[in-house]
Amino acid sequence: MAGPGDSERDVAEREGVERKAAQPADTAPALLSRTALAVFRLSGQFLAVSDRLARPVGLTAARWQVLGAVLGEPLSVARIARAMGITRQSVQRVADLLVADGLAEYRPNPAHRRAKLLAPTAEGRAAVGAISPGHRGFAGQLCEQLGGEAEFAAVADALRRLSEAVEALEDQHGQIRNR
Repeated sequence: MAGPGDSERDVAEREGVERKAAQPADTAPALLSRTALAVFRLSGQFLAVSDRLARPVGLTAARWQVLGAVLGEPLSVARIARAMGITRQSVQRVADLLVADGLAEYRPNPAHRRAKLLAPTAEGRAAVGAISPGHRGFAGQLCEQLGGEAEFAAVADALRRLSEAVEALEDQHGQIRNR
């Protein structure tokens, strides 16, 4: 029951009614715009959280991201860039900084003489390892906020499918295929 001065929103929240924000008609262009804005916002949020988690060990989100990409195996800068969906030049700049700081090293690439492989040093592995407790803690909180692992997995799967769909619509030069 509404009390004096209660807004419709107050009443709806108290009654457990979820109100849907006004949205433009769900046409494909409107859905693309809504999705893009949500992904841009999420990207900024993830970068901010990553920076907060990495800062105590002297890393930035970008350095953590590049180091994380090569923990399993040494990779070329171009492969790291493709996997992350960012430019090779951006990865090269971060990789050079990691090498200069002793957190990574360049190794010979048997498949390509000029494209060296980036690999973490023991110091780089230790830095990433020091972030792990905070990462686990945030992951647990986010999982709980989303309603559990099944919901979190569904979100991750939807984002992967969206990324694959966008990739399928781009040609090898990054141009959008028009029908």
